[in-house]
Amino acid sequence: MPATYVTEAELRANLGIENLYSSDIVETCCQTAQDLLNQFLWFDSAPVVGVTLQSNVATAVIANPAIFSTGQSVTLSGCGATFNGTYTITATIPFTTGTSNSFPFTNMHFSPTSGYSLIQFAKTASNTNFQRLLPYGSAVGADTKTASYATTGAVREAAMILAVDIFQARQVSQTGGVTIDGFSPSPYRMGNAMIGKIRGLIAGYQNPGSMCG
Repeated sequence: MPATYVTEAELRANLGIENLYSSDIVETCCQTAQDLLNQFLWFDSAPVVGVTLQSNVATAVIANPAIFSTGQSVTLSGCGATFNGTYTITATIPFTTGTSNSFPFTNMHFSPTSGYSLIQFAKTASNTNFQRLLPYGSAVGADTKTASYATTGAVREAAMILAVDIFQARQVSQTGGVTIDGFSPSPYRMGNAMIGKIRGLIAGYQNPGSMCG
């Protein structure tokens, strides 16, 4: 799916490159900028820290006290081929409908104060013992934000800044901005200061979880 925060045509026009570079190169820069921004923007999402599958019922441990509910659609990624995909939640702990399926963690206590919750969904596959996910996977509910962000000026400007830097880093990797006093926060465009340049633009839309660490 083409990037929408900054489009290929917009980046070409800003850089003045017309058709000098292939669509694959320019679109990849746009998509990379959007993917990077999405790590900092706020969505209906939470980390998945572990998964298991028993008797065609999958269970995922969510690092959030109770973000999803029974009957809701959720998309898992980064959880392994068996678990990645979009599913309808059949049960949760803490309960969201007053009933629950048989959870495999009977000796563990999950409540809104524990910081974790469980979701279950149907999945036809071989049994899988509980496995911790490192790095964490991701569980995303209904995406009501991407289309909105694509029309939000601050997010679009941030995406353009990132896309320009990413494209230019392909051409000359060791170049970076220098302030009027000669200070260069990083010798590389892809350095630690990259996100710092656009934090002010996305501050009002930033996921609180991305502000830690």
